[in-house]
Amino acid sequence: MPTAPLTEEAVLQSLRSVMDPDLRRDVVSLGFVKNLKIRDGHVSLDLELTTPACPVKDQLKAEATERIRSLPGVREVSVQLSAAVRGRPVQGSAQMLPAVKNLVAVASGKGGVGKSTAAANLALALAATGARVGLLDADVYGPSLPTMFGICETPEQKDGRLVPLERHGVRLMSMGFLATKDTPVIWRGPMATKLIQQFLMAVDWGALDYLLIDLPPGTGDVQLTLVQTVPLTGAVIITTPQDVARSVAQRGLRMFQQTDVPILGIIENMSHFSCPHCGERTDIFRHGGGHRVSEELGLPFLGEIPLDPEMVVGGDEGTPLVAKNPKAPGARAWREVAGALAARISVVNLSTEATRTHPASVAVESGHVVIRWEDGHESRHPFAQLRRECPCAVCVDENTGIRRHFAQALPPDFRPVEIQKVGRYALQFFWSDGHNTGIYTFNSLRDSAEARK
Repeated sequence: MPTAPLTEEAVLQSLRSVMDPDLRRDVVSLGFVKNLKIRDGHVSLDLELTTPACPVKDQLKAEATERIRSLPGVREVSVQLSAAVRGRPVQGSAQMLPAVKNLVAVASGKGGVGKSTAAANLALALAATGARVGLLDADVYGPSLPTMFGICETPEQKDGRLVPLERHGVRLMSMGFLATKDTPVIWRGPMATKLIQQFLMAVDWGALDYLLIDLPPGTGDVQLTLVQTVPLTGAVIITTPQDVARSVAQRGLRMFQQTDVPILGIIENMSHFSCPHCGERTDIFRHGGGHRVSEELGLPFLGEIPLDPEMVVGGDEGTPLVAKNPKAPGARAWREVAGALAARISVVNLSTEATRTHPASVAVESGHVVIRWEDGHESRHPFAQLRRECPCAVCVDENTGIRRHFAQALPPDFRPVEIQKVGRYALQFFWSDGHNTGIYTFNSLRDSAEARK
């Protein structure tokens, strides 16, 4: 019986059994298969992955080659790997940084957990795979990036914007580049938050796959400004094994969860020490705190980073470990964690589940604010009702939660003059009576509309 001709559909059908273990879909439905060519039994194609840091890229290539080779009539198979990092399509404030595909906050609930070391080495590990990476040092009061990268220069300006400095393929910006090391930064909160906005908007970051933002410890003004200014792809939480660090990390996690920022994962830094002579492992700060947080909160655990003396030396000398000694155990650990992080970012960006609390569009129609949600639902909010539901401190007592008496009579032409998206969790209304301090979360808007039915 003659053999059926080898067709493109037959090759694609064979590849539908090759599953990405992180995205939990096959490479065909994910759109990974590119440039498929068949000629005289020779099959060639590209697998275009969602990140060059994909931790299972070799596995996917091997499985794809094996599936195609098993088809009748195949004589030779050539599978080439490529990558095109995808960003989450978000409307509104996403246009502030249109060429940056993913903004990732690196955060911790307390100081002393190695967060800046983590941000630096994660950035270098991602850049080493071929990704375009930037790193913003958002710790206005204690910038460490100049020391960690050995930088003494001041950024240049071009067309009214600061040009990031670059080391080891990573674009860098920090308050430390603009202030001398002997000059303390003594600023009130509003000045610090304004600087963060400037570092995001007035810096020529260019086209980036990942912009990592090294946040100061805690959950203060800088963190809140960040989540309200730009739509973060997600946040990475750095912790250490001790119970006290774990409990503080949980508070930082809740801030991001309340502002609808996805938690990409938890990294346990200073997890253990391995003796360079005998290889014996010692859990200096106990062990497993990061694992316990991830299990208790149902969040991904990205990995453990060992204590490595070379990591300290590298940071002090101006060359982080991943660049200084890529073969060191700590550097290998950072590359593995960076791969896991890149995979999580891809999962978040490729999620197709419609969420109940995200608006697809916001419009003003016939005395109402009309919100059409991603799940297809539509809610209508009368202007006056929205104004009376304002959640700001002017309208609601912060200590008691009791709403203040609203005695003002609204004019017939009262309306919102502007509506802005706040991060990825809320809307801010600018009303014609001059009131503009109310930030309405998506949850509260959806719930209030449903309660009025």
